[in-house]
Amino acid sequence: MLYSLHVKNLALIKEQEIEFSKGLNILTGETGAGKSVVIGSVNLALGGKADAGLIRTGEEYALVELVFGLENDSQRKLLEAMDIPVEEDGTVVIQRKLMQGRSVSKVCGESVSARQLKDISNILINIHGQNDHQELLHKQKHLDILDDYCMDKLGDLPDKLKENLQKMKELQNSLDETNIDEASRIREQELLEFEVNEISEAAPLVGEDEKLESAYHKMVNSRKISEAAYTAYAMTGSGESEESASDIVGRAVRELSTVVSYDAELSDLLSQLSDVENLLTDFNHSLSAYIKDLEFDDEEFKETEDRLNIINHLKDKYGGTIEKVLAELSDKQARLDALSDLDAHRAKLMKDLEEQKKTVLDLCRKISVIRKKASKELGEKLKSALIDLNFLDVKFEIAVNSDEENITARGYDDVEFMISTNPGEALRPLEKIASGGELSRIMLALKTVVADKDDISTLIFDEIDAGISGKTAWKVSQKLGELSRDHQIICITHLPQIAAMADTHFMIEKGLSDGRTVTNIYSLSEDDSTKELSRLLGGEEITEATIQNALDMKKMALESKG
Repeated sequence: MLYSLHVKNLALIKEQEIEFSKGLNILTGETGAGKSVVIGSVNLALGGKADAGLIRTGEEYALVELVFGLENDSQRKLLEAMDIPVEEDGTVVIQRKLMQGRSVSKVCGESVSARQLKDISNILINIHGQNDHQELLHKQKHLDILDDYCMDKLGDLPDKLKENLQKMKELQNSLDETNIDEASRIREQELLEFEVNEISEAAPLVGEDEKLESAYHKMVNSRKISEAAYTAYAMTGSGESEESASDIVGRAVRELSTVVSYDAELSDLLSQLSDVENLLTDFNHSLSAYIKDLEFDDEEFKETEDRLNIINHLKDKYGGTIEKVLAELSDKQARLDALSDLDAHRAKLMKDLEEQKKTVLDLCRKISVIRKKASKELGEKLKSALIDLNFLDVKFEIAVNSDEENITARGYDDVEFMISTNPGEALRPLEKIASGGELSRIMLALKTVVADKDDISTLIFDEIDAGISGKTAWKVSQKLGELSRDHQIICITHLPQIAAMADTHFMIEKGLSDGRTVTNIYSLSEDDSTKELSRLLGGEEITEATIQNALDMKKMALESKG
């Protein structure tokens, strides 16, 4: 659940902290008081679009911080799989700092990307904005809702379908490529034969280019290398120079040897100097062998240069590395074999394509069977939830129509919500008859039905009451109360029927601080909550009648919650 929201220097909010409770958290306030800023700040913290214009005038930055508490092991495992360092007590702190031109997001002190932040938010919270119910007018959303509902039963079938559909498309493309005339086939075949022969005759080996580059570089610079090596040998080798290092060290060894018997301490020094003499001798032997290896003739140099030119030509022409050159050889040989016997190749492709299409259709059928069964189950649950929301004579079905000629990565089903809200009227597509108020209730019904199937414990509703009033508003209030038994609900509303159901009631209002407008948010006591209900019921003037009406409404809400 969401423990708290801390906002600083955002829009009209100077600094506010809201501590939410379990159950139903209601936020009310005058129009324009800043209710949307609260939901906006939550969205901002969870990766919403950042606008520097949101920073409070005169401040360098804005800050939003959300503190969540994990409610189940599933959430913890999902976050740990994303390498998010969850606290031992299950606390997750999400912080976003907004500055001019940039923003920084952190989760439990670790910087995260916008993509990671979105994935994390999908695990912890579900936000229903003011216009989200409009998505129900798009049929694509209906398919998403149904698939989300039966996700467990679908398992890995959607992934298998995508994989096999891609294979089918690749086979179809390969088959299409065989539709060439004879002249084109001969031209392509001759080019492939030349390229295959060019690579095969060169027979490049992986790593050969690096060895050739090293050898060529050594040969080109052999004179400089030889001069330096000979000079070093002359300076260190015995007999090459009267003042060579070997001769000098040798004489030093002999000198110490004549006096070592007089002082035992000289023994260790003589031993060290003897080691130096031996190291110089070994070095000179190695350097002498290296100098002999530097000797090569012009023919060897030319062979190395010519081979390097051939390898570099192949790399430039076929991919930049020998590995890619050899991969090109394999692909071109396969294509050449196909062109050499085009009819047989084409027949094999057609057979493979037919088998692959059967596999794809079989996966589509399995997915469709699951969807159709789930559509009946979900349809009945939604109908029941809609009746609870004052759709008294509603008929609701989820139509799943299959078309084997129209296969996509989602299958071959077309899903559409069908509804009738009046007796005697036939079922029609949702987009044809649903009003704004009906759409918001249908969305609430959906949230209620699917809430038990996911592990998200916190739901936010921004004016779910749009377009409703009276008895319908009370039904919506009861449904929110029902949903809040097992979930934390945060709801912005302007309807007293919904506000009366609050377990915790917050007030949002504008005020003045140091001559500037600020938005304040605070929790209401039981008496203050009653007064706010009275305001919602009767406007600015609070009378004994509106107060009594508010008390009655609270009593009804309490009875409804049982």
